Amino acid sequence: MPEGDVLYSDVAFTRTSGNTKEKLCETKPVTTAQPVCPKPTEVKIDDTCPKCEEGWELHGGKCYYFSTRESTWNQSRDYCRCRGGDLVKIDSREEQSFLELRLRTKMEDGDDKFWIGLTDSKEEGKWLWVDDSPLNTSLAFWGNTQPDNWTGNNGENLPEGEDCVLMGKKSGADDLKCWADVFCKSNYKSICEKSAETGRV
Repeated sequence: MPEGDVLYSDVAFTRTSGNTKEKLCETKPVTTAQPVCPKPTEVKIDDTCPKCEEGWELHGGKCYYFSTRESTWNQSRDYCRCRGGDLVKIDSREEQSFLELRLRTKMEDGDDKFWIGLTDSKEEGKWLWVDDSPLNTSLAFWGNTQPDNWTGNNGENLPEGEDCVLMGKKSGADDLKCWADVFCKSNYKSICEKSAETGRV
């Protein structure tokens, strides 16, 4: 019998002609061990847990806001700055993949595009992000025939050319290539980006 177990017995007493007889009916082991309750799950609060404000989407330590407000590239940039960020700067193929996939669900039709933080307005053909860092050509996701700096027919329609970049392809982009340069004063939606906050959730 394992240590800690106790036996108990049912005993019957019978009296016959002045004598009491004892009869052992049954013996059973009984455990005295108390039931063990599971330890409460330890909750560890991670003070470095990234988080975003309501309306922003968290991905890869950054927060993204997909604005449906249509405005020019400069107005869109001002709007992002007022919200504590800037137009999105795409730093990796993985980030481009995330954004391209999200835009498929946010675009209402094939003409529905979103501004990103890339421009060659300072010098034609020299593409810079909003933080003035140059575009890494290995991380350029230009659509077919882009960038083309189209100026309209014989340069009459858009003398300034196309110096700002938008992205999006409702049907899905081939190899993530869905950027196009367009006239900066056109009105489109935009993607804002800022670093995620850290702290208790």
